[in-house]
Amino acid sequence: MTGPAPRVLVVVASRHGATEEIAQAIATRLSEPATGLTAVAVRAEQDPDPHPAAAVVLGSAVYMGRWLEPARLYAAARAAALRGRPVWLFSSGPIGEPPFPPDEPHDAAPLLRLTGAREHRVFAGRLEKARLGIGERAMVTALRAPLGDFRDWDAVRAWADAIRDELAGPSVPVAGGPIGAQRG
Repeated sequence: MTGPAPRVLVVVASRHGATEEIAQAIATRLSEPATGLTAVAVRAEQDPDPHPAAAVVLGSAVYMGRWLEPARLYAAARAAALRGRPVWLFSSGPIGEPPFPPDEPHDAAPLLRLTGAREHRVFAGRLEKARLGIGERAMVTALRAPLGDFRDWDAVRAWADAIRDELAGPSVPVAGGPIGAQRG
């Protein structure tokens, strides 16, 4: 008899929904029947408890080179619990072909240290004027920012697969024991 499937918590901060859609795609991929995992995507504003989770994926949209405040606050408030399990970070925000800006968000390195995350991945984002507020539209127009959906769904799925493969290893230490042992 096997126990319940290990749970992966995917926590996300998203302003206009594009990053939340990435988080949902990660959770969906991690929850495919063959993975032996269950995953759920939850907004950072809901402050989900990471303690019951075997692993956490934390992501945020990036504006002006920074993560959104709900994700930064979540990481800070839950840092001790996050350091006690496997954690991965992702950012969404670069737009265009090639993606701009090419740099990592200013928060990436400090958040990696704070949470003890194994990796930080940057995914291209989506920019649609219809989803923006008046001030954001003015800025996009002034900067001549490229419009469109630049998200690479194959890259998102491949990253979720890499997380799944790492969690499926024989001995991934997490609160409550190794995930491999929990899979039965």
